[in-house]
Amino acid sequence: MNTKIFTRIKKLAGGMLFGAILLTTLGLLLPTTVSAQKKMIQIKGSDTMVNLVQILAEEYMSKKPGTAIAVLGGGSGTGITALINGTCDVANHSREWKDRELDLAYEKGVRPRIFAIAVDALSIIVNDKNAVETLTMEQVGAIFRGEIKNWKAVGGPEMKISLYGRQSNSGTYAFLQEHVLNNKNYSPDVKEMNGNAQIIEAVTQDAAGIGYVGVGYLYDKKGEVRKGIKVLKIKKDENAPAYSPLDKEAVYSARYAISRPLYQSTNGKPSPAVADFIRFVLSPEGQSIVEKEGFFKVGKDLMEQNEKNLR
Repeated sequence: MNTKIFTRIKKLAGGMLFGAILLTTLGLLLPTTVSAQKKMIQIKGSDTMVNLVQILAEEYMSKKPGTAIAVLGGGSGTGITALINGTCDVANHSREWKDRELDLAYEKGVRPRIFAIAVDALSIIVNDKNAVETLTMEQVGAIFRGEIKNWKAVGGPEMKISLYGRQSNSGTYAFLQEHVLNNKNYSPDVKEMNGNAQIIEAVTQDAAGIGYVGVGYLYDKKGEVRKGIKVLKIKKDENAPAYSPLDKEAVYSARYAISRPLYQSTNGKPSPAVADFIRFVLSPEGQSIVEKEGFFKVGKDLMEQNEKNLR
């Protein structure tokens, strides 16, 4: 969680009329919602995270007979809204909270406490018949803004670019817009898909296609990059070296330019049942599952913040 969001939470907390509130690095030490006391833990949100969290939940439930966890997708915005409205216990989100979401949360008495559970390298994919191997961040932004319309402009074939992306409630949509499109609008020609798998399928079938997906969706059951797609290397600028999201060291060292934490949020300090599940996710066993599913484990700094926020 970056300094801007922490400052925003602190500012909102300071304006309340009910005395001093103790903040941790990522949240507030306040009671959990009534919903968190329910027998079944309800988790909702990011489509990028839904398969990963379902697998983590299945493994956890196999070790804890009698526990029940339901994991649904719908997009990061949907998960955050559900947490604000008290209709889930945990929100999955692949982006940080927006100011307007924090405002609404505080109006409703919700105090978000945020945990980074994995790291994703957002991957730019094209059809494997495309000759393009590398793009700069600016070129990716210009393509998805609709400013570059033909592959020839970036060293590819004479062919109109076909754009595939996510819907606006997706955290991946918002992350790319902020970090790569410089907060400018997507091209109206972007075909909005329901999830990562649909983008991969579309690009596989479209020789002119380009899309963006979470790194965990690049691999098939054998652990190999899916047939029909090519994962592009990305350069921060024209003079910088190119790095692939498939290169773990490049992601861990932040040399790969389009990486992000994947988060779970609770309302205040998580209930004992929710906290136990989050501890499992953050444990060596849980983080091993994260890596097995093609994502990256949480680094030392984020893990220290998570530990503080579980107290």
